Amino acid sequence: MRAVTFIQGGGIGHDQEQAVRRIIEAVGVPIHFQTFACAAAVEGGDPIPAEALESIKRNGVALKTKLLPPKSTSTKLPANVNVEFRRRLGLFASVRPTHNIPGLPSRFQGVDFHLVREITEDLYTASEHEVVPGVVQSFKIVTEAACVRFFRYTFDLAQRKGRKSVHCIHKANILKLADGLYLDCFRKVAKGFPEIAAKEMIVDNACMQLVSRPQQFEVVAAGNLYGDLLSDLGAGLVGGISATSAVNVGDGVKVYEAVYGATHDAVPLDTANPLPLVLPTIQMLRDLGETTAADRIEQALTKLMTTTDVRTRDLGGSATTTAFTTRLIEML
Repeated sequence: MRAVTFIQGGGIGHDQEQAVRRIIEAVGVPIHFQTFACAAAVEGGDPIPAEALESIKRNGVALKTKLLPPKSTSTKLPANVNVEFRRRLGLFASVRPTHNIPGLPSRFQGVDFHLVREITEDLYTASEHEVVPGVVQSFKIVTEAACVRFFRYTFDLAQRKGRKSVHCIHKANILKLADGLYLDCFRKVAKGFPEIAAKEMIVDNACMQLVSRPQQFEVVAAGNLYGDLLSDLGAGLVGGISATSAVNVGDGVKVYEAVYGATHDAVPLDTANPLPLVLPTIQMLRDLGETTAADRIEQALTKLMTTTDVRTRDLGGSATTTAFTTRLIEML
């Protein structure tokens, strides 16, 4: 039986967790979840328990709901618990598969690209200070070591997925040193992958191209800030947050996560859409070699979305999380 760490971040993550547990049991995959409460799910103490991180490093694989802000008002808490989680675990790249889901209305069809985001530096190091009252300075940190590691992973991913091009998104025309170094690293790494077309695109043009002809993209590589923005833009192209998932990668570690979470105040109990956690679960099963199980879940989801009107509230229906999950299991 394969051990997988499960990170529960609170709120509707509890509903999503129960849905995924039922689905995995239904397809008969031998997985043992080692479950840890983090962030809003923790009653006092460290919002990211050391034993949770140790479990992930030991197992090499984790499935995670979105970490909601901890309930404590302590000033010692991290500004963003999800960012702190990645930092403590040494995760350096976040992959967002962006593609259409049959039956889910979207602005475009035929979209299928991977957005790969560097997640260790850039403005998201939150290195900033007030120079004098009314003047704040924030530092954009870019290092050759982090960029080269990131681009090597990106090109390796493109190669494994059979993609023929990688777009590097930058603003080197203005940020000549920071984004200039980032772009130089891209060009250096690209030379080792001559079979993959290395393309460069300024971030503002990339936004326009994504909302006019997204089908041209296969793999999109972006720094931390640009990648954050383009990830959500990409989600909007294919039907919203329900169509997205993320795989965060570190050395010997992969964290498959739901990118959407909310409190039960915002989304009442048993009304949450389970897809934000079901989709990364499908990807996790594939990477664990459980291809048949992953295909069965994906095919059942396609059948549910294209032949029934069973939808949770955010998808335009009135089904509960339980009812949606039950129908998906019936489709297996």
